[in-house]
Amino acid sequence: MELRHLRYFMMVATELHFGKAAEKLHISQPPLSKQIQDLEAELGFELFTRTKRSVALTPAGQAFLVEINQIFQQLDRAIDIGRKTSRGELGQISIGFVGSATYNILPVMLQQFRDRYPHVQIELHELTTDRQLIWLREGRIDIGLIRPPIIERDLDSQIIFQESLVIALPINHHLAMADSIDLTALATQPFILFPRQLAPGLYDSIIAICQAAGFSPQVVQECIQMQTIVSLVSANMGVSILPASIQSAHRQGVIYKPIQLSPQLVSLGVEKLATIAIVWRLNDNSPTINRLLEIVLGK
Repeated sequence: MELRHLRYFMMVATELHFGKAAEKLHISQPPLSKQIQDLEAELGFELFTRTKRSVALTPAGQAFLVEINQIFQQLDRAIDIGRKTSRGELGQISIGFVGSATYNILPVMLQQFRDRYPHVQIELHELTTDRQLIWLREGRIDIGLIRPPIIERDLDSQIIFQESLVIALPINHHLAMADSIDLTALATQPFILFPRQLAPGLYDSIIAICQAAGFSPQVVQECIQMQTIVSLVSANMGVSILPASIQSAHRQGVIYKPIQLSPQLVSLGVEKLATIAIVWRLNDNSPTINRLLEIVLGK
């Protein structure tokens, strides 16, 4: 039994006229009648009662038609799902992101993707840069939002967001009233930073601008999450240098100040040192991943 035999049956059952059914199927009537006879022989029961003047469904034919209609509805649904999945309009995508991405690029990216592909299930994982790279290699996430640089032969990446660094101070700090701060004023201050292995690129940038100002920061506490760093700054545990978008967290007890730009700091690109890159596996041809990259990268 072939699918076309069932389509022939449904057309005859709809028209209840072999001639009209054959015309709509773009075949001649004798082959259509033969195909229906062959189908009845294979099924072991008659589908139609035929006279010279009329064609009618048998009770078995009526019951068969109900089930065949359901089969074709399911088939049409399967075809539609397959087509949408092949275009990246259905399915699932797993995204990793550094916590600070929630203050800038992540909400915009998710909104645009959901607006365009509302039927794709999105799975989110807040992970440090180093963990995201591991999960990408293991196939546990499809896309990462990380702090570059990335040195992975099997991964591709592109910077999608750049921002300046700011100084986070306790609100009662003696520098809190300054419009901007010369980094040299922080030479003797206790610093709160994140461990280097979590985001080497950002960490090295912070150390580099401090060294350009003539000192290495005295790190008294390391924290994994930037929100935790901000909390400790508010508790007078020290100061920090963080991406500017952290200011949207609105933590009480903390004030943020821009860095005074010396010629040396300008040469280091301090106004764009905090970057976020999107990263994905090379040769991953998932349509859903490609749709997300099209939105983010404008491909």
